[in-house]
Amino acid sequence: MLLASVCAVLWVSCWGSTLAEDQHMTNALKLMSETPLIDGHNDLPWQLRMQFNNELNKVNLNTLNTTHTNIPKIEEGRLGAQFWAAFVHCDTQYKDAVRQTLEQIDVIHRMCQKYPDTFVLATSSRDITEAFGANRTASLIGVEGGHSLDSSLGTLRTMYRLGVRYLTLTHSCSTPWVDNWLVDTGSEPARHNGLSPFGKQVVVEMNRLGMMIDLSHVSVAVMEQVLDMSKAPVIFSHSSAYSICPHRRNVPDEVLRTVKEKRGIVMVNFFNDFVTCSKNAKLSDVADHFDHIKKVAGAESVGFGGDYDGVPRTPEGLEDVSKVPNLVAELLRRGWSDEEVKGALANNLLRVMREVERVRDGLNGTTPDDVPIPLEEVKGPCRTSYGYPSAGAGARPSLSALGLVLTAALQAGVTRRVSL
Repeated sequence: MLLASVCAVLWVSCWGSTLAEDQHMTNALKLMSETPLIDGHNDLPWQLRMQFNNELNKVNLNTLNTTHTNIPKIEEGRLGAQFWAAFVHCDTQYKDAVRQTLEQIDVIHRMCQKYPDTFVLATSSRDITEAFGANRTASLIGVEGGHSLDSSLGTLRTMYRLGVRYLTLTHSCSTPWVDNWLVDTGSEPARHNGLSPFGKQVVVEMNRLGMMIDLSHVSVAVMEQVLDMSKAPVIFSHSSAYSICPHRRNVPDEVLRTVKEKRGIVMVNFFNDFVTCSKNAKLSDVADHFDHIKKVAGAESVGFGGDYDGVPRTPEGLEDVSKVPNLVAELLRRGWSDEEVKGALANNLLRVMREVERVRDGLNGTTPDDVPIPLEEVKGPCRTSYGYPSAGAGARPSLSALGLVLTAALQAGVTRRVSL
């Protein structure tokens, strides 16, 4: 009789726990039906390059099973909007980074064209909400790494016209104008102590264009300088909390407090090494980062930045894009309100994006910055110097210089004929 009573109590307890979990998941799915899940960073385009050399005609995203992301997983995960990363490796810097980045932008456009029932290209906050109303995944483009610009404001503007709506200032390499996160580990020297003067020009021009500034991958000095000077709020598209996992790719508390002050957003990365600073992690460990950012910077400063298809390890319970509702249910279980969850899903990022657009509109009529980076900061064997004054052999000879050469040649010819 005692044994039966114990079993009954255990059954009721287990049933009650399961019911509570089901209620949290039911509420999570309800909230995700009302508010789009906006994820800040996904590297599926890079997988399309590495696995198929961007030959999209050879790929079926409905059946692809070698990635964290495909169309069935997107649908199960209720992915409302995705910033697809136009990423190319740091070893393309000073070589063919611009060409390869344009190819990554192109494959994102072609992905939307091939699957119009699933994806729609988006370039504004309004596009995101309209796509959600049409039951499509809004597809936005972020360029991951300033090396993709080849230190050119003209390239930055051209990429904006192609639909790029954020630039991660560095990847894991410094550029001629900005330091990356490895500087903070001591494994690389600081080249600029943050931003160079040209790096500050890039920030100002991004504000003018209405392109979001992404501070994932940069040094703390860069974070602080950009937060201080940018007229618009910034994003961290795929970074987590340094106090939970002291990895230099994560955001320290002093920066989180400034993000709160400047009304920016940190979109939490799911990569195990940034979640627990180890090879293993669980969904609850990711939720700890959400809780910490909420505690330090407020619930209005956090979002989702899974980094799917850009990392080799993901947490138990968040194995691929389809599992994100599990994390939403976990936040609800931890006491997050419906409004806080809706903020993390979409409203925080939409607020940032609308403010970036507002700053852009306020700068309408401002002349584009056309002052190039100093030649000595980018001079190398793969770069010509056309247009720079006194650039030496690489520059196009002026008409006056050609005149002098021709005059000298004619005089030499006359002299030679006379001497004969």
